[in-house]
Order: sequence, then structure tokens, then C-alpha cells
Amino acid sequence: MIAVVYSGSRYANWKLAEKGKVVADFKTEGINPYLSDSASIVNLLNNTNDLITYAEKIKRIYFFGAGASSRQRQEIVHSAFTEFFRFGKTVVEHDLKAAAIATCGDNPGIVGILGSGSNAAFYTGKSVKENNHGLGFILNDEGSANWLGRRLLKAYLTETMPTSFRNTFQKKFTLDRKQILDKVYKQPQPVLFLASFSEFLHENRNQDYVSALVKEGFSLYFENYIMPLAQQYPDAPLHFAGTVASGFEDLLKETAASRSLQIRSIVKAPLNRVLNYYTHKN
Repeated sequence: MIAVVYSGSRYANWKLAEKGKVVADFKTEGINPYLSDSASIVNLLNNTNDLITYAEKIKRIYFFGAGASSRQRQEIVHSAFTEFFRFGKTVVEHDLKAAAIATCGDNPGIVGILGSGSNAAFYTGKSVKENNHGLGFILNDEGSANWLGRRLLKAYLTETMPTSFRNTFQKKFTLDRKQILDKVYKQPQPVLFLASFSEFLHENRNQDYVSALVKEGFSLYFENYIMPLAQQYPDAPLHFAGTVASGFEDLLKETAASRSLQIRSIVKAPLNRVLNYYTHKN
């Protein structure tokens, strides 16, 4: 039996398969080694009934997650998984690798992620080439759910969003200034709070204010992430993965077209394709 895990900061999506057949499909809290240590990850695994049921049968675990970009961070996840899955071998990779496998397979391409966070890289067909992107939810993440949430809350608190949309926000959320600042600056894992507003934005995606906000984020994202890669690898096809990329697909394609780029594919959730890839590799 194999397990494939694709984790952002908010959620981790799991699929367990045996002989090519999915036997379990579920979500847990996100596993991000920037936000969690090995002990808290083990605690999460120990409290997930689906995993307890199959733990001893799982022989290979493929984990792909936001924040798992360095060996040090990968070791945090690897250590926790090795402790829990005593009979399995764990492979820990960055979420970009999963996005690359899901969109490119074994072929080269430029791969972008627009989900809870944002990132991009060139994929050789075997490995993701290192670059200076992926600086995290404070220094980077343009166009992501985290970035959109930050901009939305700032506009709400400074009363710079349109009155009609402000009323829509207030009907949906009962949040005052004190509560928002407490969640952002005092509560643990503020990125989860910030990213949670992406669903509200998608529900109101036809509002001019939302379209303008998303376009701004995508424009910054392309200038900072995609254009340098496109200039370096001009013949590489362009692919995207993530809930924001999928949820605002038309605006993403519009942003690409304005820069004379064409998007080859957009995958909302890479997990199914990654599972299929590794099922045929084993």
C-alpha cells in the first residue's frame, strides 16, 4: 500500500492506494514544517483514524508540502512520518515537485503554484531547479490566498474598499478590528487565518473589486516569479496548480496573455495525478 500526501498550510490531502485502487481519501490539518515541529506532526497522525487503520500496511509514503524546500525542513516531516509509519519508507519533497509531476509528468516545464501560498520554478522533467522564489508568507506569496487575505483585511480595516462590498464582508463575517489584529499578530499560524478568506473572494468573484484585487496579485506574481523564468526558459510550457489558480482561471489566463504567454494546463488539486504517477512507478 502507498500513501500520497499533498499539503498546503491549511489542509493536507491524503490518498491511500493498494494495487492501483484507492482505499482511503481524506483531509487533515496542513503539515508545514515552517509552522509545525515533528512532535506536533506525530500528534496529528496519531489522531487521524484513517491513518491508524492502515499505518502498518503502508509501505511507501510520498509527502509533498509547502515549506518542505530544504533538507532541514524536510527532516522535520521525515522524522515524524518515520516514527508513525514504522513499516514504511517516506519520501519528502516540496509541493512544487508534486505540481510538476501532476502537470508535466516526466517532461520539462515552468510550474507555478497559486494556493495558500505562491511559488514557481523550472522543472527539468526529473527535478525542480532551485531559485530565489518561495520566501514565505511574509516576504512573498503574491497572488496567493494568503496575499489576497492580507490585502482584503487591510482594505476592510482602513475602509478603502467599496461600501457595498464592505457591507457584503460584514454580513459574512462578524470580525472587528481587535479580533482581526489579535488573529494576525497574537494567535499561532496567522497564515491559515489570512488564507481562509480566499473562499469568500471566490464566492464574490464577479464583483469588480474582487477582480481588481486578484488581477493585482496575479500581475505582481507574474512579474516576480513567472517572467524571470520565462525569459530564462523561453521554450518551456507553462503550467499551474492550486486552488487560487483554478478558482480564478480566467483572470490567470488573461494575465498570462497580456504578457504574450500561454498556459498549457491548470490543475486544482495535483493529488490524483501524483497518485497515478507513483502507482505506475511501483
